[in-house]
Parts: sequence; C-alpha cells; structure tokens
Amino acid sequence: MILGGDELGRTQGGNNNAYCQDNEISWYDWSYTDDEFLAWCKRVIALRAEHPVFRRRRWFHGQLIRGVEDLAWLRPDGEEMTDQDWDTGHARAVGVYMNGASLPTTDAYGERIIDDTFLLLFNASDQDLLWTLPSSRWSSRWTVELDTTDPRRGASRAVHARPLEQRPIAARSLVVLRSTRPPSTLVTATPQQPTRPLIVADPASNPIESTGPPDTKGVPSA
Repeated sequence: MILGGDELGRTQGGNNNAYCQDNEISWYDWSYTDDEFLAWCKRVIALRAEHPVFRRRRWFHGQLIRGVEDLAWLRPDGEEMTDQDWDTGHARAVGVYMNGASLPTTDAYGERIIDDTFLLLFNASDQDLLWTLPSSRWSSRWTVELDTTDPRRGASRAVHARPLEQRPIAARSLVVLRSTRPPSTLVTATPQQPTRPLIVADPASNPIESTGPPDTKGVPSA
C-alpha cells in the first residue's frame, strides 16, 4: 500500500499514523522530491495498470490451470509451502506465483483475458538468501521485472533466469519475475473477416439485404 506523499520521499519521521499531526511530520515539503524513488513508483503503478493479473476482481480458487494452480505459495527452495511451513515462526521469506492464464474475467468484448504469469519473491529477513527458482512445471524461463534493491533492473535491462537456477535475493527486498513463454504457447485469436452485406432479390423482385451468401440450392449450374 502507498500513502500519498510516499512517492515523493515523505517519511513522516517513521510515523505511520500521523493523521492528527498538523505540523512538519505530516506536511508535504514540495521543495524536496526524491526523483529516483518517484520514477520507481511510476514504474510500479504502470506495471499494475498494464497487467490485469495484479487487478483481479474475484477470489483465487486454487484450481489447476494447465497443470499449475492459479495461485501458489513457494519456499526459497522452490517447492510449494505446506501447512507445517505456515506454522514455522522463523520463516521470513515467501514466493507468490500468480498465474496469468487463470483470470476469470473477460474484456469489453466478452473475450477471455490472458495475462503474463508472475513470481513475486519476498525476503523480509535481515539476511540475503539464495532462492531456487521453481521447476519447469511452473515456467521455462523468467525475466526480472522489478528489484527493490536495484531500481535500474527490469524494463531497462532484461535478466533471464531458468528453472532450478539459484538467484540471490537481498535482505528486506522484493523481486518480481515475469514468465516469458515461447510464441508457440501464447494464446492468439484468429482474426475474423467482416461479413459484407449482399443484395439479393426475392421472388417478388423486392431487393432485400442479407448478411450471408445467397441460397443457391436448386439453381442449375452453367
């Protein structure tokens, strides 16, 4: 969640409940703007606006989509979390797999929406981790979309990663990976040619408009 002013670098001195502070704690200092962080926030907002998988309007169901769930929770070793893992008090890292092929909504034309698939790696601990990416069952290739420890990484330069590869995740950081699927697996719609109206004549010689080919049944060929 982002509070107004966060994108400018307004820290409120660490006070996360400063609504009653009508002073320098909650005021905006328009003479100072963290331009680098502002650019970062714009990228995050643009990423959310571009990908409907981050703007789902219905709950996840945990159902299988092409062999993988619509949502899955992963450990740093690349395996799915178990009930016992959720009860581990010292665990401070989790991966969230968001399947872009499982969106239950349609677009303005009633067509099914299919988005990219993402893997969010959260490391809330105070130690760096070596994160093992999940097997090819989840994706055959990943690219780094965002990295909170390196604002330059992502749109400006692609960093590819393969299944079971180990990647360093810095302490107290978030890395967003996007699945890059080969073109053969992408779902594409076959363009339909518009039907041209045809003018035919009825038995009474009154022209009528039709949206299909004339009925030639019973008409002798030349």
